Amino acid sequence: MRVLHVFDHSIPLHSGYTFRSAAILREQRALGWETFHLTSPKQGQVAEPVQEVDGLRFYRCTERPTSTLPVVGELQLMRILETRIAELGRELKPDLIHAHSPVLNAIPALRAGRSAGIPVVYEIRAFWEDAAVDHGTTREGSLRYRLTRAMETWALKRVDHAFTICEGLRADIVARGIPASKVTVIPNAVDVESFQLSGDPDTALKEKLGLEGRTVIGFVGSFYAYEGLDLLLAALPALVAARPDLRVLLVGGGPQEANLKAQAASLGLADHVIFTGRVPHAEVSRYYDLIDLLVYPRHSMRLTELVTPLKPLEAMAQGRIFVASDVGGHKELIRHGDTGLLFRAGSAEALAAAVLDALQRQTAWPELRAAGRRFVESERTWRRSVAAYQAAYATCLA
Repeated sequence: MRVLHVFDHSIPLHSGYTFRSAAILREQRALGWETFHLTSPKQGQVAEPVQEVDGLRFYRCTERPTSTLPVVGELQLMRILETRIAELGRELKPDLIHAHSPVLNAIPALRAGRSAGIPVVYEIRAFWEDAAVDHGTTREGSLRYRLTRAMETWALKRVDHAFTICEGLRADIVARGIPASKVTVIPNAVDVESFQLSGDPDTALKEKLGLEGRTVIGFVGSFYAYEGLDLLLAALPALVAARPDLRVLLVGGGPQEANLKAQAASLGLADHVIFTGRVPHAEVSRYYDLIDLLVYPRHSMRLTELVTPLKPLEAMAQGRIFVASDVGGHKELIRHGDTGLLFRAGSAEALAAAVLDALQRQTAWPELRAAGRRFVESERTWRRSVAAYQAAYATCLA
């Protein structure tokens, strides 16, 4: 089987999106399938039309939209991508085109696929309209939001099959009038062999960051508004009052970084919050090892209620202890008191109480660690998830 995947962006860029993509490709190849990989102009400026990364060959779009105007820029992007898909379709002769979020990839794939008589499937990791709300480019219910939603629904009704990452998104897709038989969940997962159980803290790094003798709670990832790191800082005065030795370690960066630094300063607690900035991917585990308790305080909104994240799964694979808000995406992954600890979303008081309770009950941590690791080993490996493509692909090709 020859499958042409169409991605928004890919490695060597680092994001949950790119890591999921690479894992899918490797597991599909392990099944004996030939996979080809194209990224949209959103990959950024590229010098060559083909790039080898970690043993995977990616075809790139060297042309980029010339307009930054809303709608005009998106139309240009889709035109460029459709042309590139058609070129690769003639050159590579895939049996199937597999477009991944957003819909800006699905529509060009549909147009090129239909012209060439190639089946097209579409995988939704999050709805474009909901991501736009968090990024501040639109408002829920606005004209732009409704138009974007209509584009997603239009594409879903025309592809040969739809894939998504969790039951929350699947229910939303079916509610749009898509037959349930045409929607398959490919859950987020982890490559268990790549995640070792958490190790001892690096004493030199701990000293460098001023964390010796401190209780450390923290977060590793991108600082988007929906992650709720502002809620973590809002809970910090209560946490420090109960545990003066406590420090917050925030590893990464993103759109909210400046706001978070300003919030810590306004609370008079800037010396209790350590911002490391982005760190090389190979170094991330050293920073994880410094954190006693991870915090995932996502705010409740459509995006977080529907979409399951990767980070709690990665934490379970490493045997790490964490507390997380009880948004729908977390509840689909985490069994409270078994594989992780949940608190009421949006409540700084509930977050502080959950953190303090967890720190006071460290005798229960070994059992939590073991249960989380068992969960990912038995239910959330990439091999298990990717195997679910087989039946749907076969139906499309038939």
